[in-house]
Amino acid sequence: MTTGQQPATAPQMPPEDDGQLPSLAEQMADQLGGWRGMVESSIPVVVFVLANVVGDLRPAVIASVGVAVLIAVARLAQRRPVRHAVNGLVGIGIGAFIAWRTGDERDFYLPGILYGIAYGVALLISAAIRQPLVGWIWSVLVAKGRSEWRDDPRLVRTFTQLTVLWGVVWLAKVGVQAGLYLAHQDAALGVARLALGYPPYALLLLITVWTVRRVTRQGAPQPLPGA
Repeated sequence: MTTGQQPATAPQMPPEDDGQLPSLAEQMADQLGGWRGMVESSIPVVVFVLANVVGDLRPAVIASVGVAVLIAVARLAQRRPVRHAVNGLVGIGIGAFIAWRTGDERDFYLPGILYGIAYGVALLISAAIRQPLVGWIWSVLVAKGRSEWRDDPRLVRTFTQLTVLWGVVWLAKVGVQAGLYLAHQDAALGVARLALGYPPYALLLLITVWTVRRVTRQGAPQPLPGA
């Protein structure tokens, strides 16, 4: 759920190829990219914030984009997954381009704010029409495209509640950033971008994975005595 983070998560979920869902730790690591992925996705923003404090906008833009490119190239050279690096590079690149064109350092964060608003609204709308986005994301990222959770009222209800939670938290955190953006609090905006990036996303992901696994286990057929 990078900027945008991201961007979550179902009769019982069918077993995976090995007979069970991936462990909670495996699912968390995959979606967050591990500690390395989390750190690498944050480095370009940190570079921009620091470079912009000690220098001008253009060197800060060049430095942040350069670092993002180096991280993506390094992952390619090491044959590591580049999904998180590419997502970070695209987000940094769009924000840097807008800030470069307008000459206003605040605009570096504008794409992330707009994306966050759109994502939060989409989450709440999907919950309202009983097509919870978190459930469909779970189908794609964890259940290998299967969507049998749609036939289980418990899981539909669970995914709907989780989707509302994601939407409310997403709009709350982007609301803080939007307020700082409108108040021209550039330094505070950079700090908020970092503080409200991975920490709430990781917490929401943990809650989602734990909740869905618990509901799925409760609905699993119980073995017969003596079996």
